[in-house]
Amino acid sequence: MTVILNPKAIRSILIIKLRAVGDVLLSTVVTPNLRQAFPGARIDFLTEPPSADVLRGNPSIDETLVFNSAAMSGAALIRMVRRRGYDLVIDLFGNPRTALVTRMSGARYRVGFRFRQRAYAYNIIVEPRGAKVHNTQFNLDALEAIGVPVIDRSPQFRYSHEDEEYVNRFAESAFEKERLIVGISTGGGWYTKRWGMAQYAELAERLVSEFGAQILLLWGPGQRPEVERLQSLMKSPSVIPPATSLKQLGALLQRCSYVVSNDSGPMHLAAAVGTPVLGIFGPTNPVLQGPYGPQNMIVRKEGLDCLGCNLTECPIGNICMTELSVETVMDAVKELMVRNGLFAP
Repeated sequence: MTVILNPKAIRSILIIKLRAVGDVLLSTVVTPNLRQAFPGARIDFLTEPPSADVLRGNPSIDETLVFNSAAMSGAALIRMVRRRGYDLVIDLFGNPRTALVTRMSGARYRVGFRFRQRAYAYNIIVEPRGAKVHNTQFNLDALEAIGVPVIDRSPQFRYSHEDEEYVNRFAESAFEKERLIVGISTGGGWYTKRWGMAQYAELAERLVSEFGAQILLLWGPGQRPEVERLQSLMKSPSVIPPATSLKQLGALLQRCSYVVSNDSGPMHLAAAVGTPVLGIFGPTNPVLQGPYGPQNMIVRKEGLDCLGCNLTECPIGNICMTELSVETVMDAVKELMVRNGLFAP
């Protein structure tokens, strides 16, 4: 039976998206469109601790709900959701746990993707196009399935005036005015997504020598030793910022002239705050997961049959990264700079 959504019956909405910062950030494209379609409804968003700050401050969200599996059982999560009495639940994650939460939510309308046997949980089922369209459009497909007009396709991220002031104080002491600030982000959830440290060091040296760039080595939890190693490989000075919250990192990325990054949360965060990004890709597909926005570009080792393999371990030496030359990345950086008017061609 096909369920037709009655917009007048929607007074409260829950969006569910768990896990990684980048994935949750790309799912925020649904929030301004839901707010426009249901201006009087309560809109909550359920995620996990690492991504909660992606959502806080979003003007389209009333409350960010955080599920910490170490402190809350699945049964307790279901009870929490049921008590809130949502009329519409949109499950953008679609794993067994979130499907069960959606099914048990008591919501009149339950939207989710046809993933294996998990379609049982939903009464409005969306055909998944994750292997065909960018992740932002994948999330927007859920809205289009219920007739919500899409007026805004941009990921949403907000930081506070205090976060901006904190970053400004740091930047004024660390950088010279009128010189490019280039952020370099070497992280990545899998080792197969990470370009080599020696290659990054050589790239940074060329950016300094050819463009007088000031190099900012970005890092997150557990990555400080990695950026210190990168700094030690460089002959030119570089800057390692102090530890930052996710909001402060967003403000810091916004101060950069552009960012060179592996496929990672900071890559998507930089794009979301409007900073041009060059994304370095190999095992993941930039058509589906690239930095969103016309100011951004990607680079990869073209000609390999194994590009986009999605393997977290590589049986052939991770050649998509080891054979991606500094010269190729440098050419892409120059094209990114021209595209964004950062120097005369």
